[in-house]
Amino acid sequence: MRTLAFDGRMGASGDMLLGALVAAGADPAVLDRVEDALPVRYETRAVTKNGIAATAVDVRHTGEDGRALSGESEDDDGHAHDHEGHDHDAHGHGHEDGGNEHEGSEHDHDGHDHVHAEGAGPNRTYTEVVELVESMGLPAGVERDALDVFELLGEAEASVHGTEVDETHFHEVGADDAIADVVGVTLLLDDLGVERVVTTPLAAGGGEVSMSHGTYPVPAPAVVELAERADWSLTGGPIERELLTPTGAALLAHYADGVDALPGLDVSASGYGAGGYDLAEYPNVLRAIVGESRGGLSRDAITVLETNLDDATPEVLGGLQESLADAGARDVSILPATMKKSRPGHLVKVVVKPEDAERVARRLAEETGTLGVREHGAGHRWIADREVRSVEIAVDDETYEVAVKIGTDDEGTVFDVSAEYDDAAAVAEETGLPVREVARRAEAAARE
Repeated sequence: MRTLAFDGRMGASGDMLLGALVAAGADPAVLDRVEDALPVRYETRAVTKNGIAATAVDVRHTGEDGRALSGESEDDDGHAHDHEGHDHDAHGHGHEDGGNEHEGSEHDHDGHDHVHAEGAGPNRTYTEVVELVESMGLPAGVERDALDVFELLGEAEASVHGTEVDETHFHEVGADDAIADVVGVTLLLDDLGVERVVTTPLAAGGGEVSMSHGTYPVPAPAVVELAERADWSLTGGPIERELLTPTGAALLAHYADGVDALPGLDVSASGYGAGGYDLAEYPNVLRAIVGESRGGLSRDAITVLETNLDDATPEVLGGLQESLADAGARDVSILPATMKKSRPGHLVKVVVKPEDAERVARRLAEETGTLGVREHGAGHRWIADREVRSVEIAVDDETYEVAVKIGTDDEGTVFDVSAEYDDAAAVAEETGLPVREVARRAEAAARE
């Protein structure tokens, strides 16, 4: 399976995604469709970030809508994105290249007197953005993906502001440059022809961001809302700047599956998309790797905690699954064991991520009263990619929904389909069918 993997350790923004995709082999000529529909031009340039050769893509405004800007930004750190209409200058992925030397590519349009499109053009409602995208004459799949991304953005902003999606003003996200970012990324991904997109945990950065409603910690509220809807993980750091924008988060929430580490790939292309800031310790780039996946299971770094218990009550043992999962456990097993003096007891084994081990060990001690928790350096486990899908089954002319868990290898080959027991049991109780019959029908529907 042709796979695109992003390395999210320095976050992501729309312009970084544009640059990474061009650097990984996508043809920037496909962006002409956006330039024909909006008063913007893309400029693709070679830059260097802490010794890493990267591609910067600037979206510049041509002033063709009668709202020409007065000149380029003088922000030394690069343009700051505006989340939910709240201007701030903490963001690290502006459209400036931070003073790096660069050369214009063949996609530069030197004949235009254009300036940065940051916030240029009208700020649109969600409905107006949808109408604009539908009027651009995009390929059907590209249009559908772009609209899905804007729907995610609309839902996130509506949730933050307590409004309805159709009434939500996108502010900066509805401006020309943000639309150029979203539609541009969808066009480049379509051109790249990958079958799957994955990303490692995305760094949000740190510190605070000043908004018109006050000062908020990074990540911004819309980014948090989008992370809730995404398959990937969000992590803080590694610097005290904002690294993940709502546009970048929405694009990856739509396209990317989350992975803990880069999957096994026979690499055919790679590249780096540049962010705006020049940082002292880290190259401000988003790495993209394209290759054929090897059809195996995913490697997941873990460690194993265990303890022996000879005096735990059934109530305590029964609650360990939930309480340890809340602390970060990935799996909990409780096995019967024979203790000293042939007394019956239990062996508790807990699978955790290495970074969660100390916190989970403390919770295990607090819940059980154990005086010691052992850690085994298991290293890793091999896991299937998992997706929970809702399917419909018909019983006596009534339709019921059942959640089904689907296990696949990294090429998407399905080798396990399992209905969620609680859903199947609820339908069984309502219909009078046996639970296993409900499960069988749901699993058959998922395989179709």
